[in-house]
Amino acid sequence: MLILFPFIYFLSFVWASKEILKGDKSGMLLFFIFGLSIYTVSQSLAFELGLRSIISFMQPLKELLVLVVFGIAVWNYKGKFKLHFVDYIIGAFFLYIVSYVFIPIGDYSFLERLNASKSIAFFAVIYATGRLFKPQEIFLSKYFHYILFVAVAAAIVLAYELVTNTHLQTMTGYADFNFYLYDQEPSGNYGLTWTFETENGFKRFASFFANPLEHAAATLLALSVLAGLYTSDSNKLKLDLFGKIALLATQFSVFFALSRASMVSYFAMIYVYALVTGKKYILHTFHFGLIAIVIYFIFLITNTDIYDFVVDTLTFRNASSLGHVLEWVTGIEAMISKPLGLGLGSSGKVSGMLGLNVGGENQFIIIGVQAGFIAFFTYFLIQACLLWLPFRWINKLKGKERKIAISLFLLKVGSIIPLLTADFESYIYIAYIGWFLSGLFISIISRKAKPQRKLEDAKN
Repeated sequence: MLILFPFIYFLSFVWASKEILKGDKSGMLLFFIFGLSIYTVSQSLAFELGLRSIISFMQPLKELLVLVVFGIAVWNYKGKFKLHFVDYIIGAFFLYIVSYVFIPIGDYSFLERLNASKSIAFFAVIYATGRLFKPQEIFLSKYFHYILFVAVAAAIVLAYELVTNTHLQTMTGYADFNFYLYDQEPSGNYGLTWTFETENGFKRFASFFANPLEHAAATLLALSVLAGLYTSDSNKLKLDLFGKIALLATQFSVFFALSRASMVSYFAMIYVYALVTGKKYILHTFHFGLIAIVIYFIFLITNTDIYDFVVDTLTFRNASSLGHVLEWVTGIEAMISKPLGLGLGSSGKVSGMLGLNVGGENQFIIIGVQAGFIAFFTYFLIQACLLWLPFRWINKLKGKERKIAISLFLLKVGSIIPLLTADFESYIYIAYIGWFLSGLFISIISRKAKPQRKLEDAKN
């Protein structure tokens, strides 16, 4: 049955390609949703089945599809293209990072610098692709339902892992694949990596995602899509049966993935959603629930593993929390010593593969260590704009456009803590969909800004 994963991976690519050839560029999202969610497990299973030669073919399919759709969108684009401020800063960031590929700063080869640039700057191409779309070109409800379907499927696989008390990755050749491709020895008590368990020995489950942290982050994407899909223009939230199942699936997944960053972000998203849409009953439930949890925590579960897990996290005494702080300090010190960066590959995926990572566990610092303070602050500005603009436009948009604004805003709210504690851009399922939605959203508001100004001028 496990062979279904690489089969689905290739099938989603073929399905997406077929839709694109038929003239529906948004078919690309089929591969983003169904292919990238199982990206790593599909490759590890191909390796386990003795199909090592196809792994190098599987990996670039995502970039290839984006570049093809980007080319088609540019070729078929009609009308005057009006640049937005976000376009300028993302374009500047992309060009700045690409320049570091050709400047021989650091100890890494040209190909290693090129690979590192892809890890931190290819999002600009995904964004630009979404930027060239019009909302009417996308059957948004269909793709949002597909994302929720993936969340439900992930919860079903998670249930199987819990019943059998077995990580799916122990059956897919995950450890051997990591050693072969990234030269990473198995670690932890389960023969995988330390990220599959907590310091207290609790198992973390990844379902069919690359690791438990990506699994947890995927629940943030599903929750943001759920809120956007089921919130009407009058801020009424009415979940149908599938919506309720999807919501329960996200709660189930975020709990057993045991990612503190994503768990806090999950509830923060619900709270912010209630504030923005005026859902007083959610706010009251949240407040009473929080009080109940605090009381339960203080009086009923002291001197337990869960109590120690929470307290050690809040006081930065556990290995994971302390590790974040040490990585941040190392990265910041490197940035101060080299304000223009140590060169591409010095932090993040490339250096991690070689065991030479400097800094890390913070997306901003990973970028800053490699390309300096200019890249650090530019990326920060991009994230700040894509948090503020959807919030500002939520009540100005209607229908499909408003659903996109709500979803993107909540996703960015949910991304704040993971951005500070992980190499968030490496979660390709979330990253590809999130950056495409970002481009699509800017496309929406850039088209509306000019008519709105004309209307205001006419009133004056």
